Amino acid sequence: MNLTDFDIAVLIPCFNEAPSIDKVVRDMRASLPHATIYVYDNNSTDDTATIAAAAGATVRREPMQGKGHVIRRMFSDIEADIYLMIDGDDTYDAAAAPKLVHTLITGSLDMVTGRRIEVGLGAYRRGHRTGNRMLTALVTRIFGERTKDMLSGYRVFSRRFVKSFPALSMGFEVETEITVHALELDLPVRDVPVNYSERPDGSMSKLNTYRDGARIIRMIFKLIREGRPLAFFSAVSFLLIMLASILIYPVIVEYLATGLVPRFPTAVLSAAIVLTALISLVSGFVLDAITKKRREMKRLAYLALPGLRPDLKIGNGAGGRGADKGETHDINDD
Repeated sequence: MNLTDFDIAVLIPCFNEAPSIDKVVRDMRASLPHATIYVYDNNSTDDTATIAAAAGATVRREPMQGKGHVIRRMFSDIEADIYLMIDGDDTYDAAAAPKLVHTLITGSLDMVTGRRIEVGLGAYRRGHRTGNRMLTALVTRIFGERTKDMLSGYRVFSRRFVKSFPALSMGFEVETEITVHALELDLPVRDVPVNYSERPDGSMSKLNTYRDGARIIRMIFKLIREGRPLAFFSAVSFLLIMLASILIYPVIVEYLATGLVPRFPTAVLSAAIVLTALISLVSGFVLDAITKKRREMKRLAYLALPGLRPDLKIGNGAGGRGADKGETHDINDD
């Protein structure tokens, strides 16, 4: 089976990547010469779009700021059999692209993640390595340990994955949403180690350590609440019970010693907290049933799409590059 049997789209979300985008496009062209390369410019104030077009990429624009918006637009617009997503900052090894795609095909997978192997001391910004490991450990602890690099921007997807992924995030937390979507539905996924190097001179990271880190953490807890509501609300219920126990303990001790309840407001507060804990627990059971139904609907939406098989590829049919030729936008379009 050859890679040329499949219609492959290379998706590159970009914001002010003029120093690196030319090399990324040319390197991806060299690695996957038969693929169509799309650069989605997200309101860049430099010459990213012009340079990408000159390098041979199909350039489009996404006016809504944020990587999540860009990925949602790319997944909606582009038709292909296989999608390879890579950042435009020239930190990922483009030469690994055929290996990632081949792994997806031969393993009948829905997602292959490029697990970053640091090359040089400046590849990760300060704190990013530790933060990535902590956040990945938290997510895999809840949803299953099948990836070691949740925040990697180098991934390959099947069409079945892309067209069934809801893509609700706005910013850099979209990688978390992608990972949890795959783990929640038990989709076949795999990590492949790839070299990860520092940015070229003049290129600056758009990831804000604290702001985007906080958004990623919020997204994780949101996904836990929505994906594992029984565990989430049971934990809330347990914490409330513990709080009520701490508050009521001296009241009970004093009542047993004197037969009086002088701290009546504390007793009432403790009872209210226990009632809230019980409501939280019941809510967890109800939402868990709803979540299972929602997961079944997501699974059915996923199964409604054909798997990655050469006899079902869409490249020469209604979709693929053939259908996309008439939709190419000029880089000056709004």
